[in-house]
Amino acid sequence: MDTLTQAALGAAVGGAVLGRRLGRKAVVIGAVLGTLPDFDVFIDYGDAVANYTEHRGFTHSLFMLTGLGTLLALMADRFAPARDIALRHWWAFFVLCLVTHPLLDALTTYGTQLWWPMDLRPSAWPVVFIIDPLYTLTLLAGIGVALVTGNGRRGPAWGLALSSAYLLFAMGAKVLVEHRLEPVLAEQGLQDTPRLVQPTPFNTLLWRVTLIDEAQHHEALMSLFDGDRPPAFETFERGAELEPTALALERGERLDWFAGPFLRYEVRDLEGEETLVATDLRLGFPGFHAFSFTLAVREDGDWRPAAPTELLPADVRADLDVLGQLASRIFSPEPPLCTSHFVADRWVVDTPESC
Repeated sequence: MDTLTQAALGAAVGGAVLGRRLGRKAVVIGAVLGTLPDFDVFIDYGDAVANYTEHRGFTHSLFMLTGLGTLLALMADRFAPARDIALRHWWAFFVLCLVTHPLLDALTTYGTQLWWPMDLRPSAWPVVFIIDPLYTLTLLAGIGVALVTGNGRRGPAWGLALSSAYLLFAMGAKVLVEHRLEPVLAEQGLQDTPRLVQPTPFNTLLWRVTLIDEAQHHEALMSLFDGDRPPAFETFERGAELEPTALALERGERLDWFAGPFLRYEVRDLEGEETLVATDLRLGFPGFHAFSFTLAVREDGDWRPAAPTELLPADVRADLDVLGQLASRIFSPEPPLCTSHFVADRWVVDTPESC
């Protein structure tokens, strides 16, 4: 999640745990602790792919953060002026302010290495977008009450309760979407294909469905207000013929570990060289995928590993017109919102007649 949300979550947790004893200090310290795991963005791991896949790594490990929280609790119990606070309360304060950060991150699409240093794929159970105003505002409202009144506990506790209720709503919304999706996939013989169901930007009412079907991937949008209307899938190429070449490369293999099968491969002409590029299909939106990386260049017909660089067009992060169309699609499937309109023609394989 974004830095403001993580700071708000840490502040709310800190206030709920020790706000009665520390007042505003619990909120402020909690906010600092809540942002601490994201300091890994300042670490250079060597290249663009490493920086991309190591983010939310060891600094988001439940093992590491629990250990750090325990150390801070022991130090506070020994040196803090508030000597009447029991060690168990200090421990709950520090550990919960720290570990709630990666646990919330794991509810987004990016992937969080909760179990580092165990060699497991990043955890991702996407039920919220990386920026969700409704979730953040409930936390900020509670924190505001604490800062204004000086009662560091009641406001944050209510903020946590409301924000947690929102997460439960998001989980229920995803279950509903997946329940509606199952018979459609079974009818088309796609029930066993890798799938990703995630919310579209800034809401939990409209969901994006991505299916990987060998050489192709399918995209659809499903709203909670669609009723029994079946999703309309659009089909795109994903350059699967280049996948073996990419997986033979160290950085290509690393990207596959991080993003699983949700990668698209292509050859681009960059500075006069044929360059193999991998794009993470999970993040962003069709036509506006946020992360693409160079992996290799072709010389005399053979692929040679190249220093990975990130390719990020200036307008890939946001498009107000598209966001407006997404907002309209939440409440009505008509007129249809066709993601193929935003994708280069060379990738489009099949679209519904309505597109």
